[in-house]
Amino acid sequence: MPGGEQVGDLPVVVALGSVDPGLVSGVLDGHCRFVAAPGEAELAAAEGAIARADARVDRALLGRAPALRVIARTGVGTDLIDVPAATARGIAVVVTPGAGAAAVAEGAIGMALHLVKRFGPLTALVREGRGAERAGVSVGDLDGATLGVIGYGRIGGRTAALAAAFGMRVLAYDPVSEPPANLRCASLGDLAARSDVITLHLPLNEQTRHLVDDAFLARVRPGAVLVNCGRGGLVDTGAAWRALTDGRLSGVGLDVFDPEPPEPHPLYSHPGVVLTPHLMGLSQRATAATFTAAARGVLDVLDGREPQAVADPAWHSHRTKEIHHDHR
Repeated sequence: MPGGEQVGDLPVVVALGSVDPGLVSGVLDGHCRFVAAPGEAELAAAEGAIARADARVDRALLGRAPALRVIARTGVGTDLIDVPAATARGIAVVVTPGAGAAAVAEGAIGMALHLVKRFGPLTALVREGRGAERAGVSVGDLDGATLGVIGYGRIGGRTAALAAAFGMRVLAYDPVSEPPANLRCASLGDLAARSDVITLHLPLNEQTRHLVDDAFLARVRPGAVLVNCGRGGLVDTGAAWRALTDGRLSGVGLDVFDPEPPEPHPLYSHPGVVLTPHLMGLSQRATAATFTAAARGVLDVLDGREPQAVADPAWHSHRTKEIHHDHR
């Protein structure tokens, strides 16, 4: 393995955030020395890094890791990684699409089911001995309802498939990856107006920040359910709160927040809201698959192979320029 400084004759790979060594040892053992809690010396020597979703990888951190060649993100969101700065250094930013897709999709449908079936309020009735009041809780159905999927990548597609198994009609909108013609909506407004449940699966960028705002929510069917398992910044929290309190939304499910961890907001204490701390993609099976994929991505780059998925394919050309410059 060509590269920078090595410790113990093996390239150093560090954790950025909490990484259980047992989840990556099956791939890295014998090839790299994995450091779960790196100090400055290990960071300076590191050729690879495995970064959790909450790990900020900015120019300052990159400057402390001069030998770094690859960062593997456990997931696909790179909003906390300075990808342009990494690419300019010839550092590959590996992502792990697909590893947690099924788990996130199950989480999105699970939240929708929880909200449509009103499990939260009904549980409260039973616990508080108010079962006789059950007629005051309107319970809905997924069967025959319409799901609007915003973002039709791996997770969005899997969510659509699960919804179809429940007997739901599916609509989809994606500004980048065009959904199948039989599902495609021409606009966000069209999807909002025709959907009983809306799920979000887009990355966060300047175009998608607060995609769900007052204007969007003014178009939804009265009593619609909104589920966000994408990125917290896709939803204007205040707008969601207003829509929930005035009846435009009957329920909100959130696995993601802006910021994370979330700051106090009245939305989060509403009985029509279900919350999880950004872990729908971290089921036991999905976690093992995600960390294995991240470790393989690190090893691929260090061994000179093309990784399966990267945030910016241009890293390779910058890396080539850097190698040529170093050998002048």
